[in-house]
Amino acid sequence: MKPYRRLLLAALASMLLAAPVLAQKKPEQGIDYNLISPSLPPESNTSVEVIEFFWYGCPHCYAFEPAITPWIKTLRGDVTFHRVPAVFHESWTPHAKLYYALEALGETDRLHKTVFDAIHQDKQQLATEASIAEFLEKHGIPRKKFTDAFNSFTVQSKIQRSLKLQAAYKIDGVPSMAVDGRYVTSNTMVGGSHGAVLPVVDYLIVEARKQKKLPKAADGAGKPQQSSKPADEKSKQKKPQQPK
Repeated sequence: MKPYRRLLLAALASMLLAAPVLAQKKPEQGIDYNLISPSLPPESNTSVEVIEFFWYGCPHCYAFEPAITPWIKTLRGDVTFHRVPAVFHESWTPHAKLYYALEALGETDRLHKTVFDAIHQDKQQLATEASIAEFLEKHGIPRKKFTDAFNSFTVQSKIQRSLKLQAAYKIDGVPSMAVDGRYVTSNTMVGGSHGAVLPVVDYLIVEARKQKKLPKAADGAGKPQQSSKPADEKSKQKKPQQPK
């Protein structure tokens, strides 16, 4: 059985096992999720922002992919979802720049999973600009086109924004999920289950809708919005220190 298929089956099994427990237990603040206080300014008053903090080199993030990918497709049209690559160490920076370069080139949908597979199945570290350029060239992206994006001001600015966001949300591990500048949860908080964290995020989305008094609608109505501009650009809070 292929590794990614095993991950998919494990994620589905985890979600099925977690569902009965969460159906009986309302998520608790301080246990299943943390409240951000003061809350961060929202990206929009008419949608709920959901962020996944991740790192390409993280095996737990890779294991989370088979669960979160189909979940994203179930989100309502009033939910804006985007990923933010975490940078806890300088060695993580090339992977963060890789993600934002793919985003700038419009290639995240095509190559996001491919990058994960290369690192975790094919054992390619993709830790340098040269190795990433060589890898992407094999997948149809000209080397110069990639390096221009990789070293662009736009990508550099997004790296700085990632650092601010992970500090503002008090992210201390990946994968972590943040909802609308108010809530943070992770598989670690809900007992280590990747399947169990998504029902908690669903609950937090509903709570965020209530805070914004958004109209009720059937779940799954419309398509989730994709955004590359997290809400921290609007924040007027004191600039948080970059994590070491």
